[in-house]
Amino acid sequence: MSDKNCHPRVLIVGTVPYSKNSSSRAFNAYFHNWEKENLRQVFSNPDQPTKGHCESLYQITDKMMLFRRFKRTTKVGITYRYEDLPDKRPASVDGSKGIIKKLYALGKKKTPLNRLARKWLWKEKYWNTEFFRNWLDEFRPECVFLAFSDDFFINQIALFVADRFGIPIMTCIGDDYYFNDKRSLSPFYHSYRKEYKRIIDRVFAHKCSAIYISDKIRDKYNREFSLKGDTVYLTSDIPRKAFSPINTDSPRITYCGNIRLGRNKSIVDVANALAKINPEYRIEVFSSETDKKYTSVLKKCKNVFFRGAIPYDEVVDVFKTSDLVLIVEGFAEKDVNLTRYSLSTKAADSISSGCQIITYGSSECGVVEYMQGTGCAMVCTDKAQLVASIKKLMENVALQKELYDKSCEIMIVNHNNQKSNEKSERLFEELLDGGESEK
Repeated sequence: MSDKNCHPRVLIVGTVPYSKNSSSRAFNAYFHNWEKENLRQVFSNPDQPTKGHCESLYQITDKMMLFRRFKRTTKVGITYRYEDLPDKRPASVDGSKGIIKKLYALGKKKTPLNRLARKWLWKEKYWNTEFFRNWLDEFRPECVFLAFSDDFFINQIALFVADRFGIPIMTCIGDDYYFNDKRSLSPFYHSYRKEYKRIIDRVFAHKCSAIYISDKIRDKYNREFSLKGDTVYLTSDIPRKAFSPINTDSPRITYCGNIRLGRNKSIVDVANALAKINPEYRIEVFSSETDKKYTSVLKKCKNVFFRGAIPYDEVVDVFKTSDLVLIVEGFAEKDVNLTRYSLSTKAADSISSGCQIITYGSSECGVVEYMQGTGCAMVCTDKAQLVASIKKLMENVALQKELYDKSCEIMIVNHNNQKSNEKSERLFEELLDGGESEK
């Protein structure tokens, strides 16, 4: 990749294509400078994609695979061209009916049995069609970019393509799916874990390297699998605002993002602490979550205003007008195990925004540890200390300025689009030049 205007042809294999409104916007930290004709992606999300970084996209869905099981003439695979895609995703219309709708609802529950059932559904002979192979051969990829997943089929497709063309795999690891074992009496769980680890071992036995979301997960996987991958921090499109002290009379306090994994309960903890300081303080929560199991906790709290989903463009406006933004994680062991190595997109957005940041959650969670280590937020890991921590931040303008300056420094060092792009390009170059040998 010595010619900066000509990147290698990379096939992205991941469940969701690039979108500003989803976690897949992390792709921008890796492929922002890539020529569209040198990027394609295979994905399984049933929604129509939007314009992103790829010239062509290939969609295979659970519905296609199920229908193919019962009718061999069913077409598997839809291709999209960049020029034909909308800039923004249209309003979601659920056209699924009957058993298909029920199966999709069931499939969202990530149980071991569901994972094994999905493995059965995605048998290679059903997705590995002549149409798919022709689409691949037309592109002739030089590297596979595997967006790490806890499903079998994403990894199987990546291995098939890598073997077909004799090319290396660049894995993108943001969550610890491999080492996150738990105690269980379920035979389905142990069967799933055994089979899942077997296929991931095959991925790492291939000519392979990795891009990581944080140093913490990098050190774990590099050590265990003898990889030489590196951290490429996520970037943000949130513009940084000028410093101004918190408006303690009527501060705007917001949270944007996922409310599962105990985050909803942590938001309520913060809201209750705010109420003790001033009963009029409240948190505005923006989330696409619709399951009452998670939203009801927030809606019952009078100091929380649950406002539902908003597009990313409006998220930018929320950050512009917020005094305080929250980053929260849960405390339960099962939740901590799933977030131990994670560094959510909220970290990059919050740090880039110039807002004051309150981070609350278990010290073992990746993003909490990161925010504490960078020193650009008020971090609290103890519910009993929440009121004191919030008051200390809100009443101390000098501290606010110190945290603002530190977050600016961290933004430049870690969440800089140019630096992230250059590092990802270097990692691809090293892999393609033989920097990682087949094990």
